[in-house]
Amino acid sequence: MANPIRVQIKPNYVKQFRSGYPLINKEAIKNSEVLKQEGSIIDLVDERNQFIAKGYYGIQNKGRGWILTYNQRDAIDQSFFEKKLKAAVEARRSFYDDPDTTAFRIFNGEGDGIGGLTIDCYEEGYYVVTWYSEGIYSFKEEIIKSLSNIVDFKGIYEKKRFDVKGTYMEDDDFVTGERANFPLIVKENGIRFAVYLNDGAMVGVFLDQKDVRKAIRDKYAKGKNVLNTFSYTGAFSVAAALGGAAKTTSVDLANRSKAKTIEQFSVNSLDYEAHSIIVEDVFNYFKYAVRKKLSFDMVILDPPSFARSKKHTFSAGKDYPELLKQAIQITEKQGLIVASSNCSTFGMQKFKGFIEKSFQEMGETYKILEEFSLPKDFNTIKEFKEGNYLKVVIIKKL
Repeated sequence: MANPIRVQIKPNYVKQFRSGYPLINKEAIKNSEVLKQEGSIIDLVDERNQFIAKGYYGIQNKGRGWILTYNQRDAIDQSFFEKKLKAAVEARRSFYDDPDTTAFRIFNGEGDGIGGLTIDCYEEGYYVVTWYSEGIYSFKEEIIKSLSNIVDFKGIYEKKRFDVKGTYMEDDDFVTGERANFPLIVKENGIRFAVYLNDGAMVGVFLDQKDVRKAIRDKYAKGKNVLNTFSYTGAFSVAAALGGAAKTTSVDLANRSKAKTIEQFSVNSLDYEAHSIIVEDVFNYFKYAVRKKLSFDMVILDPPSFARSKKHTFSAGKDYPELLKQAIQITEKQGLIVASSNCSTFGMQKFKGFIEKSFQEMGETYKILEEFSLPKDFNTIKEFKEGNYLKVVIIKKL
């Protein structure tokens, strides 16, 4: 293996890296001209050429790679990756032993020591490896070999998320083993979901919301008329229906969301015809609901961080308070709003500020009942707050 490339870090970033911050930001690098090939091993050094850390070069959003070790003698090879993967799998032993949950994350990027890489496990030994840069993808052989040495797998799939602006690259995502028959039916706290591991960027359920879905089913849904916006495949609606909701309404702009939602209801033996599944721009639906004086006992708001439709561009950092105001308008007194955001550019404190602002501007009062961040299979580290991106607040409108 070639010698690591020496990457000089600007003085005002040195302390940050020494104290465990793992993402190598573009702005922190003094001699970026030395970075030519993604996947190169790099040694970060200070202005006196003192070693700080070792990592790899890989372009991911504003990042230019990730720190992998603080030991200069560590070789970044197959046994290095295997050790990291093994520790992560061991830490998830309780998930492997839980018959009610058969879909969970076994490796969560920098939270488990390798930024730019996630691995999820689905029913009966199917795994999905997601690569977030060409840099980490260059270690594919070592990582797949490590994974196959550690787990008994039936089949391995992959998602390459490093096309233009970090988008998914359309491909046959099958890597090795045997192909699964789709849909694959997985369980999450006893809720069943149909997933497709080889059908685009997403598989049909977001595993990071498992704790929230369980809370909706077990504590909050009974007897309620529930509106689920940006509903994707209707996972929150299914959780609410299983929890005894009187009715759910799922609204999403994507055409395929209707068939997908019907499927999720059906695999849980729920009568989808007793629920409403609407293909519509959520912002238009809010206007319609206000016009028709519709109101709900529970409104679930889980927008993407960024979304564009014909008439609207939504950016969570900027537009969430406005979205929340529209939800407040159609939520009954004593009703609930499940406000969620997966945007990593702001934390829980700022998110609560959005909630405060929206209720104030609507002249309404509220009480926070419960808060959620990532579930325990989505391991994070305190040195990298952005890694703990999920913020969910269950709000009661007083």
